[in-house]
Amino acid sequence: MSKSYPENPPYPDYRPAGQSLDEFEAEHALDYEGELGPDYDPEPPARKRSRRNKIKRQRRRRRNIALLVVFGLFAGALVGVVLFLQNLLGMNDLKDYPGPGEGEVTVTVEQGAGPLAIAGSLVDQDVVASSDKFIDELANQADGREVQPGEYKLKRQMKAADAAGVLLAQEEGVNYAAINRTWRQQEVFEALSKGTGIAVSEFETLAKDPAAFGLPDKARNLDGYLFPAEYRFPLEATAEEILKTMVDNTFERLEKDGITDPNQQYDVLTVASIIEAEAGEADYGAVAGAIENRLKPDNTETNGFIQSDATVTYGLGRKGYDITPEEKADKDNPYNTYAHTGLPVGPINSPGGPAIDAAANPDDVPYYYWVTVNLDTGETKFSETLEEHNAYTKEYLKWCSEQDEGRCD
Repeated sequence: MSKSYPENPPYPDYRPAGQSLDEFEAEHALDYEGELGPDYDPEPPARKRSRRNKIKRQRRRRRNIALLVVFGLFAGALVGVVLFLQNLLGMNDLKDYPGPGEGEVTVTVEQGAGPLAIAGSLVDQDVVASSDKFIDELANQADGREVQPGEYKLKRQMKAADAAGVLLAQEEGVNYAAINRTWRQQEVFEALSKGTGIAVSEFETLAKDPAAFGLPDKARNLDGYLFPAEYRFPLEATAEEILKTMVDNTFERLEKDGITDPNQQYDVLTVASIIEAEAGEADYGAVAGAIENRLKPDNTETNGFIQSDATVTYGLGRKGYDITPEEKADKDNPYNTYAHTGLPVGPINSPGGPAIDAAANPDDVPYYYWVTVNLDTGETKFSETLEEHNAYTKEYLKWCSEQDEGRCD
């Protein structure tokens, strides 16, 4: 019969400081084999319980993982069955409201907005239930027509077909004209004449007296003040009334931005027109900030020169950005921002609301230079130094060399 382990082993006084009793007993167990017997287990009971619990937890974790995998496979199969049944029963058909709708919603279609953007706006305002359904209905009814920019009165929760019909309808009893951003005065007058039947010469004559429409004395024409939008003029509206409506819309936008001084308004519109000609809407604020930096008296990077190709070609009476070194040096062109410091003598086109907003509140940026390196995507790169700008300009020229002739003129 083996002896039991003594309750008070003969070596406790020799245990090193800091070593637990369990550790000391396990280390010296062989010293007492004869006395303790061959069945003595040196591993303390507490440690054995811990090891057994650890093994149980590992087994439980493996079992849970297996159950999760099985559940995931089952859930995936269930989703597949549900989707199959939805397709079989036609439950995935495009959603639509039964109509005719209720209340009134004013929907604004911005210049250049495509079907996807229009549909998103209608869904956000709960006019239609599904953007996909609306786009399908718009395509079915369009017959070559496009939704014109402007404000439309619709109802909440309309049938997609009804909403598309309203947006595509041409109103009777009005003269319609759509004025695009970047258009110059002459282009605007031609569009107004086409839409109203009023001779271009009537608009031209009125434009010779900008002060009559509230413009400052330094204004040379109405460029910058002919607010681009979709217009529906009464049939009896005169040329003067039409121009006043457009100019008043510009003043309204400026005042909304807190710009009320006539001379400051003129400068803001001049900057806005450059922004409109040379940047995509996403970059309006940054370009406005770069122009503001060029106009600061402490600017030693460009020394007060804006250096805009668009202003030069405006003064030359043509559109485009392809100018010669001689044209850049021509001081007889009052719109030549390579030869003259500061702003040109006036706006160069019809800037829209976003460009006016950006010119009135430019971004705080460190840049002096910008160049659109891809005319298709509108990607614009900004820089603080001429060296960096020249590298980006080479990138733009490389892109142009890969396009059809005349693409970058």
